[in-house]
Amino acid sequence: MWAISAHVRSSRPQLRHLMKGILGEGTFPGRRAVSFFSLSLSLSLSLRCVKPFVFLLQNFERSGRETIGKFFNERLCLFCLSSPGSGRHYVKPLVGGAGWCQGFHTGQGFRAPMKYILVTGGVISGIGKGIIASSIGTILKSCGLHVTSIKIDPYINIDAGTFSPYEHGEVFVLDDGGEVDLDLGNYERFLDIRLTKDNNITTGKIYQSVINKERKGDYLGKTVQVVPHITDAIQEWVVRQALIPVDGDGVEPEVCVIELGGTVGDIESMPFIEAFRQFQFKAKKENFCNIHVSLVPQPNATGEQKTKPTQNSVRELRGLGLSPDLIVCRCSTPMEKSVKEKISMFCHVEPEQVICVHDVCSLYRVPLLLEAEGVVEYFRQRLNLQIQTRPRRLLTKWKEMADRYDRTLETCSIALVGKYTKLSDSYASVIKALEHSALAINQKLDVKYIDSADLEYGTQQEEPVRYHEAWQNLCSAHGILVPGGFGIRGTEGKILAISWARKQKKPYLGVCLGMQLAVVEFARNVLGWLDANSTEFDSSTSHPVVIDMPEHNPGEMGGTMRLGKRRTILKDSSSVLRRLYGVQDYVEERHRHRYEVNPELRNNFEDKGFRFVGQDVEGERMEIIELDDHPYFVGVQYHPEFTSRPMKPSPPYFGLLLAAAGKLQSYLQKGCRLSPRDTYSDHSGGSSPDSEIADLKLPSISLHE
Repeated sequence: MWAISAHVRSSRPQLRHLMKGILGEGTFPGRRAVSFFSLSLSLSLSLRCVKPFVFLLQNFERSGRETIGKFFNERLCLFCLSSPGSGRHYVKPLVGGAGWCQGFHTGQGFRAPMKYILVTGGVISGIGKGIIASSIGTILKSCGLHVTSIKIDPYINIDAGTFSPYEHGEVFVLDDGGEVDLDLGNYERFLDIRLTKDNNITTGKIYQSVINKERKGDYLGKTVQVVPHITDAIQEWVVRQALIPVDGDGVEPEVCVIELGGTVGDIESMPFIEAFRQFQFKAKKENFCNIHVSLVPQPNATGEQKTKPTQNSVRELRGLGLSPDLIVCRCSTPMEKSVKEKISMFCHVEPEQVICVHDVCSLYRVPLLLEAEGVVEYFRQRLNLQIQTRPRRLLTKWKEMADRYDRTLETCSIALVGKYTKLSDSYASVIKALEHSALAINQKLDVKYIDSADLEYGTQQEEPVRYHEAWQNLCSAHGILVPGGFGIRGTEGKILAISWARKQKKPYLGVCLGMQLAVVEFARNVLGWLDANSTEFDSSTSHPVVIDMPEHNPGEMGGTMRLGKRRTILKDSSSVLRRLYGVQDYVEERHRHRYEVNPELRNNFEDKGFRFVGQDVEGERMEIIELDDHPYFVGVQYHPEFTSRPMKPSPPYFGLLLAAAGKLQSYLQKGCRLSPRDTYSDHSGGSSPDSEIADLKLPSISLHE
C-alpha cells in the first residue's frame, strides 16, 4: 500500500488532471488496478484555500525499491521517501512554486528540506538539555514527523567507551556497537528509535576525520585550519547523519534535533558554535531553529527568581553569532509572568518564546509541559511545518503514562548491588528499565542503592554500621539486581548478595557481570569448586568458570569488547524468559563484555538445575541462565536495559518486577497478559503517517480503467 499525502490548491479540472496523472503515466503495471479508499478530510475547490487529502493506493505491483516523483502542475509536487527492501514508501508534499524550489534531489525523488533544531545550554552543565531535546523530538513525532537526534560532545575522546561512570555516567551501547553518551539513551527511549554511533559527534571524531583527509592529500596542500576545515567537517557530518533513517520503517527523517553538550562559552565547544553560526545561513532561516536552555535560580534567602544568569548566557550566545528562537528556562517552581516578561525584554525575544520548564515529579511530564506551552504551534510557524496542532495518539499515551506514574500507590523495592552507586547516572538505563517495568504493573519503584563492598566481611570489621545497614537494605528489598561492571573491587560482596538471593528464593536478575558472578557463586557453593572464579579476577584459578572472549584483543582498551546487537537463540520451551519474550525462537539484544561463561563446564551446571536456556547462534556462548525451583533467578550476558522503552518494558526487567511484586505466576498463567487494571499502552506509536491513516474508517471508491 502506498500512502500519498498532499496539499493541493486546486479546482475540479485540476483534480481530474491529478487522477489522470496518477493512473495514466504507466506508473502502475498491468491494468493498473487501483482502489481508492477515500479522499479524507476535505478537498478545497477554492483557489484561495489549501486542504489536505489522502489517497490510499492498493495493488501496487512494482518493487519496493522504486520511487517516483512527479510534478502534476506548477502548484503540486509529490515526492517519495523510500526504504530499500522494506516495501514501504511515504510520499510527501511540496506546495507552491517556492516550496518546490527549496526541495532537492536525493536520488529517490524530491524531498523537502531538512529541519534542524539546535539545543544549546548556558549557566551550568547538567541542566537538562538532553531531556529537553528528547521531549522536543517526542512532541514533533507525535505530530506525525520522522525525527532523528544528534548529540555533540566537545571532549577529545573518540567515544565514551573508556570513561569511568563517575565521569559522565553510564556508557550507552547502540545496535552497531557504538559506545556513546547516555543522552543518546534518552533519545532512543523517548522517541523509540535506533541510532548509530555516528549520531554521537565528538571533537576527537571530527579532528580524526580531518587529519585522515589531510594525510591522504584531500586538501591538496592547503593549510588545514579550524575555520574552514574543522567547521566544514562538523556541518558535513550533521547533514549526512541527519538523513539516516532511525525508525523501523526506513524513512528518512524530516527533523533533526541536535544537542550541543557543555555550556556556551566553553573553549572546547567554540568550533561547534562557529560551525552552526555558518550553518544557519546555509540551511536558511525557515529550516534552522535554536533553543537555548538556561537556569533561573531561586535563592532560598529571598525566594525570588533571578534572570541575570539567563541574560548573560543569551548575551554570550548572541555575541558568538547565534540568536535563540526559544529560551527554555529551568527553574524549581513555575515561572512568574513578570519574570518571563523581563527575560523577554532583555533577551530580545517575544514573551511566547520564553518557555518555563519547572521541576516535575516525573520526566514523562516534560513533553506534556512543553506542549502546553505552545511549542507545537511555534514550530509549525517558525519552521513552516505541515503538521496539525492537535495532540496525536503518541502524546496521549505519554499523558496516560504520566498520570499513572502520579497515582501509583503500591511500592516495589529493588536492591541494586553495584560499585558505582554514589552516582545514579552510572546506572541510568538500568534505573529507567526498572521504572518502565514498575509502571507497567502499577507499582512505584523504590531503588535501594547498595555498594557491594559494604556487604563484604572486611567492611564488617572496619565499619560495622555501614555493613549492617547494607545488609538490612538488601534483606528488606523485594528483589535484587546486580548490573554490569568491570574490575575486582566489590565482586565478593556481589557474590554474597547473589548467594543470599538464591538461598532465600528472592527474585534475582544478573546483567552481564551479574550473570557471570551468579555462575561463580553456584560453582563455589553448590558444585563445591571453592576456588571457582573468572579469569578476569584470578587468572590462576583451577576452575575458570568465566573466561576471556576468543576475539578479545588485549592490546587496546577502546572498542575491543563484544559490542552491539547480537542474536540469542531461545531453545528451551520451559524457559520463563522465553515466555516473557513472547515465545520467540530468538531475541536480539545489545552486548558489552569481554568475558563469558566457559562452555566446557556447561553440563556440570545443568546437572544441578542451573540451566543455560539461551546461547548464541553457534551455541558456543552462554547468554541466559535460569535456576530451577526458584521464583525468578535469571542472568543475561547482554544488556536488555538498552532496548527498554517507556511503553515497551524489557522482558528480563519486567520479569524481575513481576516476581518482586508477587505477580509473575499469575502473569504466566494468563498467557503473559496483564489484568485490565494494569494494562495501558503496549506500543509507543510509530511516527509514520501510515499508522494514523490505518486508523481511518473510510468508504472505498473503485476506479476502473
